[in-house]
Amino acid sequence: MSNAPRKAASAVAGSQLARIGVSLPGPLLAQVDDMVAERGLPGRSQLIAELIRHEVADVDRDSGDEVRAGTITLIYRADSGRVRHALARVQGEFVKEVISSQHVFLEDDQSLEVLLVQGSGERLQQLCDRLRGIRAVQQLKLVTTTSLLPPLHAHGGAESVEATGPRRAVR
Repeated sequence: MSNAPRKAASAVAGSQLARIGVSLPGPLLAQVDDMVAERGLPGRSQLIAELIRHEVADVDRDSGDEVRAGTITLIYRADSGRVRHALARVQGEFVKEVISSQHVFLEDDQSLEVLLVQGSGERLQQLCDRLRGIRAVQQLKLVTTTSLLPPLHAHGGAESVEATGPRRAVR
């Protein structure tokens, strides 16, 4: 977070209401207005506040050392190979957390990528923050559960029967 937002946040911390300016592309603003109308809200501010509250709750829920499994869904503009290279580089830095990925091309030079992930909430949030930092990423959603994937492979040498359970013969 840069100093400017921190100063603005601390300046309004004691007040009940703060104003911010947001610039949006026209089509996205039209979608916001449609959502406001569909939900019967009095204005855009209420919708934007609701969306921010959801995001803050997700960050709080997924922080900490508790291990979680889940998915990260990305929508991004794939107008150059540099974007996919940047995504792959970040995923490589989180190789313990990224179990697998699936990519498909969408219309209008967009791509959809879904990552299957598992790791601490803090580490998964760091991964999301790094992916969001890639300029072409337009949408990112992390969905997690406290249910975990079974161990995929042993770490640090020989597997023990206690760790992996009894083996079954393949016929």
